[in-house]
Amino acid sequence: MAISTLNFSLLITIVILLLGQGGVHKIEASHEVYKGYQSLETIPPKFQPYRTGFHFQPPRNWINGSVWGNIVWAHATSKDLVNWELQPVALSAAEPNMDINGAWSGSATILPDGKPVILYTGVDSQNQQVQNVAVPKNLSDPYLIEWTKPPQNPIMSPTIQNQINSSSFRDPSTGWLGPDNVWRVVVGSKIGKQGVAILYKSKDFVNWVKDKKPLHSAHGNGMWECPAFYPVSVGNRNSVDTSKSSNDLNVKYVLKVSLDDIKHDYYTVGSYNYHTDVYTPNRGSIQNGFSGLRYDYGKFYASKSFYDGEMNRRVLWGWVNESSSVADDVKKGWSGVMAVPRRVWLDKSGKQLHINPVQEFVKLRMNPVSLRNHVLQPSSLLKVHNITAAQADVEIAFEGLDLSKAEVIDPSWISKPQVLCNQNDSSVRGSLGPFGLKVLASKGMEEYTSVFFRVFKMNTQNNKQHVVLMCSDQSRSSLDKDVDKSNYGAFVNVNPGHEKLSLRTLIDHSIVESFAAKGKSCITSRVYPKLAIDKAAHLYAFNNGLQSVKISSLNAWSMKSAQITGKQ
Repeated sequence: MAISTLNFSLLITIVILLLGQGGVHKIEASHEVYKGYQSLETIPPKFQPYRTGFHFQPPRNWINGSVWGNIVWAHATSKDLVNWELQPVALSAAEPNMDINGAWSGSATILPDGKPVILYTGVDSQNQQVQNVAVPKNLSDPYLIEWTKPPQNPIMSPTIQNQINSSSFRDPSTGWLGPDNVWRVVVGSKIGKQGVAILYKSKDFVNWVKDKKPLHSAHGNGMWECPAFYPVSVGNRNSVDTSKSSNDLNVKYVLKVSLDDIKHDYYTVGSYNYHTDVYTPNRGSIQNGFSGLRYDYGKFYASKSFYDGEMNRRVLWGWVNESSSVADDVKKGWSGVMAVPRRVWLDKSGKQLHINPVQEFVKLRMNPVSLRNHVLQPSSLLKVHNITAAQADVEIAFEGLDLSKAEVIDPSWISKPQVLCNQNDSSVRGSLGPFGLKVLASKGMEEYTSVFFRVFKMNTQNNKQHVVLMCSDQSRSSLDKDVDKSNYGAFVNVNPGHEKLSLRTLIDHSIVESFAAKGKSCITSRVYPKLAIDKAAHLYAFNNGLQSVKISSLNAWSMKSAQITGKQ
């Protein structure tokens, strides 16, 4: 199934920051459950305990999801990436030769004259996936409300001659301008089980020619959806405009692909030759099969990013789907949310990314709670008081680990963190861990979601090293038996002998986003407690390991709600 999500790309004007795209399907809330209320927006929170407070989501219908429907580009605008105003639908599925069967994912590009252009996938009357272009109807409108589709569409089509599979040809990237003054974009595709980023070139952004070779491809991981290609600075957190990076020796390049077969976003870091249009991942980067670096090791998919020239940063957006049943989604009248926008930069090692919430979200913090230098003894549970635990931002750091007591694991486990987290959930006591946070916990601990670390020792042929496992354990998150309670896991590239183990977790009713070691590893989860709702939710720090661990610092804040206004 093709993914159509709220994919955001930067549209630079004075007021508007983002243009969104998404699927809209008319699902109605259960009249029996919500009888007497005029609309979903007027339903009291007690009937909608899983709607988020500071994440972007539409007031009704779905952002993708398991119910297929009328797929269009929805539109919302923001001045700060936190508060949003809903605008009329930007692109509808209407034209037989372009998109009559759906306006799917795509990207926006700012041309040198400042004009924004959208490239998007449409499904035509023959159910072929084709690429189309759309332009603003009125450039003087700061909100870019209306968009038009030029008669040249479709501008890229699958044919027998170009050997493109018409059912696996979608999600054009943001364009970049080469030193030869020629535009380039990549489109996701596959050949058998080989994922492919097809490269197209154009001198005018309207007439496109398929290059003889792809930008990159890899065997064994199937369809590449929503490919993204962009530069990152070496040695600092600043971002780089892709079209202005060709002569910059202090950059590396990121190629991200969304793997349709397993619904995860993978990336590699490498080099790019502008003259040959060849992308080469770093030596040792895993790109075949289903192993390698991810943006997020939980529920996070079909992401898009943009270069923010005002803040000199790259901002990442991702879609977070539901873990509830289709029947529950239909009953509540909506499905899907967006993860908080995240800033992306290259780690000083040059081998991986840091991914963290953008700084604008700190404005929602209120009523801070702090703790310093507290030792968590084995089997201890520490409640964090005076926090709205269903809507909170928590930062915690651990130190004081006796690494000589770490358990030994075989190196083969490095490629199977989720399996390790499934076998060793928060109830399984180890030597160093589990220790971390229990969020959205009920008073009697019948329900809770655990985000925690374990520290192991790994023996290799050349040396002994300590490795840190991060887990998000949903196994006890809800008494509801019909929701997915998968555990997620990732190894965190830190040295526990020289660094504190830091964790930041954003809690927002039914979504838990966690960032370890300043975003070296991220895990997003969806949970649906029956008891730990709103004021009945609690927050704890815990240590269920056999050895003590010290909390060097804990800072927690209740979070105000973001404002989403307007109607669609």
